[in-house]
Amino acid sequence: MIRAYKFLMRPTVRQEQALGEMLRDHCSLYNGALQERRDAWRHVSKTTVQYGMQSAQLKEIRAFDPERQGRWSFSSQQATLRRLDKAFAAFFRRVTSGDAPGYPRFRGVNWFDTVDFPKDGDGCRWNSTPHDSAIRVRFQGVGHVKVNQHRPVLGHVKTVSVKREGRKWFVVLTAEQNRPEPLPATGSVAGIDLGIANFLADSNGAFVPNPRHGRRAAAKLEAAQQALSRFPRCKAKDRTAGHRRAVEKVAQLHGKVRRQRLDHAHKAALSLVRAHDFIAHEDLKIRNMSKAPAPRPDPGQAGAFLPNGAAAKAGLNRSINDAGWGVFLTILHAKAESAGREVIAVDPRNTSRTCPECGHTAKENRPTQEKFHCLSCGHTAHADTVGAINVLRAGLVRRDANPA
Repeated sequence: MIRAYKFLMRPTVRQEQALGEMLRDHCSLYNGALQERRDAWRHVSKTTVQYGMQSAQLKEIRAFDPERQGRWSFSSQQATLRRLDKAFAAFFRRVTSGDAPGYPRFRGVNWFDTVDFPKDGDGCRWNSTPHDSAIRVRFQGVGHVKVNQHRPVLGHVKTVSVKREGRKWFVVLTAEQNRPEPLPATGSVAGIDLGIANFLADSNGAFVPNPRHGRRAAAKLEAAQQALSRFPRCKAKDRTAGHRRAVEKVAQLHGKVRRQRLDHAHKAALSLVRAHDFIAHEDLKIRNMSKAPAPRPDPGQAGAFLPNGAAAKAGLNRSINDAGWGVFLTILHAKAESAGREVIAVDPRNTSRTCPECGHTAKENRPTQEKFHCLSCGHTAHADTVGAINVLRAGLVRRDANPA
């Protein structure tokens, strides 16, 4: 199996400057390759430029510009061109399927934050100073950069990437390793119901509270964004020192919320995986759930619109995004696969409206957000717990219908 590791780097001032120049030059290569593809297609000949044609030009580009493009790893530049090729492949796939195409765009220097090295030892070297007590990674044109390795790397390192997040630099490794031993069986199964009031409720009656990291940081974010809005919009190179500080402050706050949300998702998923052999969850279409409501034209007045609840829906959308269900479910599936557990997604329709005792389904069975009261048999319980029980039952039925 392939596992990724992400470690904080601690470059010197000179190394940090070189890393920034490496990102800048790879961004320039990406934009130049994109411009070549655009110009070739706009020509009367309608020429299509592929990755192989652009990769073959790298040798000439490096010889023509040895002070910039010639400094960096040839394989990392190939990875950047391959990245552009994947963007075009995704564009044509969306065109074919009828989705919004999203033509590949030029990248600004501040929006190009990653450089990939497809092979350890080709332009980079993980643990480049094994004789030293400190762990370092070496990059061509940069040198040996100190790494804060907070956990051991198991297996054979395959790829290495440099990533910039704000003022911090990270190295991301992918390592090929043997599949770990599955966790010992517990004999327990559970269904989970994701929500806003509680982050999740399980079929055993337990609840995980919603930390609401975004809401807790809302006041600070609002103040930081108001301070940023006082500066005129301009290119990064034209920003004053105060403008740059305001941008970094907003990025810092968003980054902290993102890390808090990710940490909570990891801990909640790990707790479930350790406790249960089988986990069922709702197959939520989160993107559809957080869409803005469609406008309602007023038939009696041209150009006017009726109230559509957009303000209330905006608040709900913020809460859905703040909960981070998508990140949590992705992590849950990854941890379950690594631990030898089984996770199944089921249809969420009517899971919180169906009585687990008699099977009666009605909207009126859920009079409030938290209360469930069956109109047929009188069963009462927490609505999220009822939903989790029904999710578990549907998951078990699906598992038994499709044995491995």
